[in-house]
Amino acid sequence: MSVQTVARRYAAALADVVLQRGEAAEVQVELASWEEMIQSTPNLLEVLRNPTIALDHKRAVLNKLIERAQPRQTTVNFLKVLLQNQRLTDLGEINRKLAETLDERAGMVAASVTTARAVPESSQQQLHAKLTDLTGKKVRVNFATDPDLLGGIVTRIGSTVYDGSVRNQLQMIKEKMAG
Repeated sequence: MSVQTVARRYAAALADVVLQRGEAAEVQVELASWEEMIQSTPNLLEVLRNPTIALDHKRAVLNKLIERAQPRQTTVNFLKVLLQNQRLTDLGEINRKLAETLDERAGMVAASVTTARAVPESSQQQLHAKLTDLTGKKVRVNFATDPDLLGGIVTRIGSTVYDGSVRNQLQMIKEKMAG
């Protein structure tokens, strides 16, 4: 079974719990911190990935980290389930699927907008309104800059990409000229 499929299942189950308890935002923040800690600590990542290290040893390491960090009980329980099922190293993908699931249940969609230069606040608001109209949902927009675009805009909503960048237009012209 693919990591994405597994992540989607864990995310859906966790979303049920955190929405019922009203802890969605808090648990997301805590899990993001755990993901960062695991990914930024090579020795910890190796211990969690290594199948020759006993589960009891891994559990002791996790319990010590939990004792220091003192996350809420929902986060603790979820981390322990992931460890038991040897999925703690998939936490990054699970976090991404959790965010998608919570957004979907809230009737929200995430969009990323990339431009060559920073977009003024007034234009950001106009673009936000247009994207809301386009999708018919609430939209959370993340603005980024990429000077390599040369000009124009690239917008990604889910798996759909609207590429109006100068770089893309030049690439299309190049392909037409090449035959």
